[in-house]
Amino acid sequence: MFLSVFDLFKVGIGPSSSHTVGPMIAAGNFLENLDKAGKLPDVSSLQVSLFGSLALTGKGHATDRALLLGLSGYEPATIDPEIIDDCIDAIRRKRELVLLGRKAIAFDESRDVLFEMGKLLPHHSNGMEFTASNAAGELISRQIFYSVGGGFVVSEQELGSNYPAAEQLPVPYPFDNAEELLAICKAHKLRIADLMLANEAALQPKKNIFAGLDHIHKVMEACIDRGCVQTGILPGGLKVERRARKLHEDLQKGMEKQLRDPAIIMDWINLWALAVNEENAAGGRVVTAPTNGAAGILPSVLRYFDRFYNQKGKEGIRTFLLTAAAIGSLYKKNASISGAEVGCQGEVGVACSMAAGGLAAALGGTNEQVENAAEIGMEHNLGLTCDPVGGLVQVPCIERNAMGAIKAVDAARLALRGDGRHMVSLDKVIETMRQTGRDMQEKYKETSKGGLAVNMVEC
Repeated sequence: MFLSVFDLFKVGIGPSSSHTVGPMIAAGNFLENLDKAGKLPDVSSLQVSLFGSLALTGKGHATDRALLLGLSGYEPATIDPEIIDDCIDAIRRKRELVLLGRKAIAFDESRDVLFEMGKLLPHHSNGMEFTASNAAGELISRQIFYSVGGGFVVSEQELGSNYPAAEQLPVPYPFDNAEELLAICKAHKLRIADLMLANEAALQPKKNIFAGLDHIHKVMEACIDRGCVQTGILPGGLKVERRARKLHEDLQKGMEKQLRDPAIIMDWINLWALAVNEENAAGGRVVTAPTNGAAGILPSVLRYFDRFYNQKGKEGIRTFLLTAAAIGSLYKKNASISGAEVGCQGEVGVACSMAAGGLAAALGGTNEQVENAAEIGMEHNLGLTCDPVGGLVQVPCIERNAMGAIKAVDAARLALRGDGRHMVSLDKVIETMRQTGRDMQEKYKETSKGGLAVNMVEC
């Protein structure tokens, strides 16, 4: 199965790709299915039940708000974050939803959005059940969706064993693992980015691909810039104060001093990562890369490359993004990018691996060095838990992105100092990550039932 660069990088809103973007998409899909079947005009009442991690940490991840927006017809990629609060306030005040912006129904959140604590649906921790009934109370439709990480949403039918396999997209260089990817590149004398571009070009014109990549980069840059000037307390009750603006001001003031500090670049990388994830925590516009919880790693490493090394302009940036997407697709296919499924190694760990590989490629590394960089990026994130305090994507998530970005740069530099030969292959580390996630206790997988989430007060 070919995963496009635009599957891995999506423009959306914070704070979570699995708990905010996914449910918003699922709500829209449910109503679109009703609309296509001609049943939307018959809907008189609607109820949503949340299960697993969506129930346990949904409030902190704004899942309830995302559902209201999705049912109202808004989409993560296009909604203006500035209108969200007013939209939610109006729905709650009037106790009314206008489904897809067309069909008004009475809607009481306390009755119609149910957090089924301690209950799981069979296929994934992030499960949602939507039911719609007519004026007589008769069931019109019932559908179950799963938000499986990175904004990807699948229906229960699609996950069922009898559901037809997804149609393979007709790309010239399909690959399912890193070994195949390297072998195909070697046989056809291609860089990983060239292979990805050729596959993308089989699906749409190159001008559209380049425009899409440039748009992703533009949104990443805008997110960093906005995060560097915002102040205040992040929402949610933890009273976490934004730090990026002060750090940015301090760095701008101390330019002469920075010339004497060889490690100062780390402060800039930290700044850019913090800026993005503070924006994410505030519900701002970010690029899911490959998740929102890890959205700061790729933009900060990409800006590091662009500011200090890039001599090829847009070509260098596109090489970075295409290569990173190829690596991300390997994790999506063979393991997971869901914190609720494998812990934060599936989010920050994968983003670190993607950024390391993308940076190595953009700096002129061989395919083997790129694979080595990506492997190093994950190898030293294995076992990373997902234990958000208060169910909010703030502590330890914001700082964790800064640490992941620094690790990614170091992984790329280590790989570029070698010749691509190494002990552990990327495929082996991906499989190890999958096994580690399977063995990890549920309380360490985005449930806020273990780790820092329960020990912070005692520390």
